[in-house]
Amino acid sequence: MAAALRLNTSLSTLLVVLLLSLTEATYSGITVDLIQRDSTESPSYNASHTHYDRLYKAFARSISRANHFRPSLKSKSSIQSNVIANGGEYLMKISLGTPAVEVLGIADTGSDLTWTQCEPCEKCYKQNLPLFDPQQSSTYGNVPCNSSPCKALDTASCGTDKNTCQYGYSYGDQSFTNGDLGVETLTIGLTTSHQVTLPNIVFGCGHNNDGTFSEAGSGIIGLGGGPLSLVSQLNNSIGGKFSYCLVPTENSNVTSKINFGSNGLVSGNGVVSTPLVAKDPSTFYYLTLEGISVGNKRFAYKASSKAVASNEGNIVIDSGTTLTLLPPEFHADFVSAVEKAIDAERVSDPRGVLSLCFRSKDEIDIPIITAHFTGADVKLKPINTFARMDDDLVCFTMIPSGSVAIFGNLAQINFLVGYDLKAKKVSFLPADCTKH
Repeated sequence: MAAALRLNTSLSTLLVVLLLSLTEATYSGITVDLIQRDSTESPSYNASHTHYDRLYKAFARSISRANHFRPSLKSKSSIQSNVIANGGEYLMKISLGTPAVEVLGIADTGSDLTWTQCEPCEKCYKQNLPLFDPQQSSTYGNVPCNSSPCKALDTASCGTDKNTCQYGYSYGDQSFTNGDLGVETLTIGLTTSHQVTLPNIVFGCGHNNDGTFSEAGSGIIGLGGGPLSLVSQLNNSIGGKFSYCLVPTENSNVTSKINFGSNGLVSGNGVVSTPLVAKDPSTFYYLTLEGISVGNKRFAYKASSKAVASNEGNIVIDSGTTLTLLPPEFHADFVSAVEKAIDAERVSDPRGVLSLCFRSKDEIDIPIITAHFTGADVKLKPINTFARMDDDLVCFTMIPSGSVAIFGNLAQINFLVGYDLKAKKVSFLPADCTKH
């Protein structure tokens, strides 16, 4: 069977500003709105960019983000939040300190440490919001060197002040943050009547930060699996559960959702689940991809590189990476089948980003592509696997990579994707995310 491809030219990647609101103080469930980056509601919206420019730039960032998966460490009942799409990133709106100061950070399932730019600033990238000043907060405290949070950072340092743990965090794309590890009161909520205050949240107060960060954001909200992530710090309160539902990117005025706690439970007819695999680093969420089918023809996962070896936990599922990255030899096998199944002229991507493109101004028939995870067959629709890159150009959004395998967020559109860290599984449920 084949499905008709209908891709609006306004397709862009996902960045999200999460405006969290909790209905009760027990934190058992959290629901978050996700707003696409290139909608007019996004702080990163640039009217001078064409739809295709935004898409190509987002895909280039997606490839660069693969380096992010090799980071090095140098030195209550219901929450709701808006998320604004920003090129594969999610911005999450929270408040820190007493009195509360607004912080807008990239919500990142591929990072642990939550950090924001702080005064005094030795070196900071430009941001729209004022910098957080810990000296103006009555609830800020330093994390001492002999504490568990400090020891969780493998190369944390203390210098001459043993009462302050200093952190360093860098990424493969040369972005970095350095500063002091602190504890602070974190407030989340859309309105004052639906806010929850979380005391003693460990975060990084960055005094030296630079890289590819957007000025719309103040830092990063770590939603990974490591001990310092916000998810891990709230683990017992939210039962180790969170989920999200990403709307098609052409629906720029409809928000996606991310849920925590009881609201993050994914259940019902059509749910499939696959085990989370424990691996180092614990930051990332590893799944086992056994193969991919194009129509009725199945191709077994294979890889020659140790980085993407075909054992358990061979692929990372990530909400912040746009494209899906797969081992070159595996990618080549099923891409050949995809090409044969499509009745259109194959052409090269003029910008050299994507490996399989077709010339067509009209709809083209796309074969059903199924991702076979252990215990979970996830049937992908055309919007999950192809993107219109120009008026007459349609390209496949899965690319080869010998360094890391990632199941990206375009492949997750219109699925309710649930993480249950206590049951150690990820679940998928086909959904109309415009209605969640």
